[in-house]
Amino acid sequence: MGQELIKIKGGADGFQLIVDSSAKLEEVQAELEKKLAENPEFFPEGTEFKLVVADLNKNVKKGISEFLTNKGLNIANSTNTAVQQKEQPKVNVNTQQNQGQQAANSGISQQEMTVVNRTVRNGEQITSNGSVMICGNVNPGASIVAAGSIDIRGTCRGIVHAGAAGDIEAFVVADCLLPTQVRIANLIARSPDNIEKNNFAEKAYIKDGQIVIEPIER
Repeated sequence: MGQELIKIKGGADGFQLIVDSSAKLEEVQAELEKKLAENPEFFPEGTEFKLVVADLNKNVKKGISEFLTNKGLNIANSTNTAVQQKEQPKVNVNTQQNQGQQAANSGISQQEMTVVNRTVRNGEQITSNGSVMICGNVNPGASIVAAGSIDIRGTCRGIVHAGAAGDIEAFVVADCLLPTQVRIANLIARSPDNIEKNNFAEKAYIKDGQIVIEPIER
């Protein structure tokens, strides 16, 4: 898989836009256009982006800001933090979640965490700008869409989309991983018709340009 010129990562303070210093403005604009169009539910008008750049050309930086502003998106003060800098863990729990639920034991992405303490039923969709933990099952016909990673403490039989904003480092883990469809960033994998239930947890992630599923220990 080729080098990504831009990455979008969700967090409690909005989205971080990480731009490769070698990127040309036209390339960045084209990639941004594609990512925004693929997941419009994540980027409604007024969404805030924070540029995270390393020695990015001033004209490119200005062009990115103008491009996003023209899309009705807000620009936070940019920072020259190196692209390798790690985000600090943040937890944001909504009204569906119990206070104090932590993601440290799951190995899930260090991002804003949405925790749902119930089974997600047919026809329901859970969407998050960060990562998602489901303490229950994901039934057939349900879907989980997250900018970060997804951790299901139960059986997953629905549709799961991790890294929906383009994060190829995102992953999906479940106690029993039997999804109708699993997506990570722009890659899609479907379960075989006669998939067998396993007695161990599994993790789906991108390796060598494709989604692979491997057993893990909880």
